[in-house]
Amino acid sequence: MADKLGPMTENIADRCINEAICIDTARVYDSCADKDCLADLRVYFTDAAENIIESAVNVRCRGCEVLNVLTDVDAVPFNRGYYSVDITFFFAVTVDVLTAGSQQPVTVTGLSVFSKKCILYGAEGSVKVFSSEYGAENDSSVSAVSTNPRAKIQVATPLCLDARLCRPCDCCNNIQDAGASIPRSVARCFSGAFGPQSAQRAVRVTIGLFSIIQLERDVQMLIPAYDFCMPTKECSCDTEDPCDSFRKIRFPVSEFFPPDTPECDNSHSAGFEPPCCCGR
Repeated sequence: MADKLGPMTENIADRCINEAICIDTARVYDSCADKDCLADLRVYFTDAAENIIESAVNVRCRGCEVLNVLTDVDAVPFNRGYYSVDITFFFAVTVDVLTAGSQQPVTVTGLSVFSKKCILYGAEGSVKVFSSEYGAENDSSVSAVSTNPRAKIQVATPLCLDARLCRPCDCCNNIQDAGASIPRSVARCFSGAFGPQSAQRAVRVTIGLFSIIQLERDVQMLIPAYDFCMPTKECSCDTEDPCDSFRKIRFPVSEFFPPDTPECDNSHSAGFEPPCCCGR
C-alpha cells in the first residue's frame, strides 16, 4: 500500500527562492502567426482513384488534415541575423465523388501541396555542438555543422472550405510529375501510386489554415529555483466496478439538446454587433 502524501497546498508565491540555476533550453527569438486562405489548390490522386475522378459529375469536400510539414532555413544575404523559412504543407483531402449513373457518392482521399516563405529574426551563432549522448562507436554521433536556428511550425486542424471539378490548368499549384515530387513518407499514407498527371479532369479545393512559425535556438538561461517539484496529486488505484464509475458521469444533456441562444461574447468585429446578452 502506498504511503499517503501530506497536505501540499503551499502557494508558490509564499515560497522563497533558494538559488539561481542555469538551464539549457530552447529560446524563441522570433515568431509570426498566419491565417491563410489557400484557394484553388489541386488535389492529386493515386492511380486507384484517378479513374473515379475522370467519371465524376460533382464533388464535395468531406475534410482535410495536415500529413507533414517540411521546412528549410537559410540565412538572408546582407541582412545578418535574419533567416528565410521555406515551408511546404502536405494535406490529405477527403472528398465525396458523385459519378454518372450512381446515386451514392464514393469517398476518395487525395493529396494537396502548398508552399510559403517567411522572414524571421534568429540571431547569429557560429559554434559546433558535440554531445556525449552517443558512444564513440555509434556512427549516428554526427557533429552539428549548421548554426542556423531551428524552425518550429504549429498548425491547427485545417478547414476545407470548398471543392470543385475543374480542368488541370485552372489549378494554381500544378506539379508535372507528382510521383517524383512527393516525399515517400507522405506517399506511403495513400493506397496506390502517384504518377505523371495526364488526366483531363481535376479537383481543386480551398483550405483555411491557421499556423504559427517560430525560430528558436538552444541557449543557457539563469532562472530562479524554488525547490524540487513534488507531485501534488495522489495516484488513484481504485478498482471499483466499471458500471459504478459510469454511473458517476453526468448525462451529457448539451450533446442531445444544443443551446438555442448564442453564448455571450463581448468581442466583436468592426461593423458587427455582438449577440444580445442582457443582464450579463
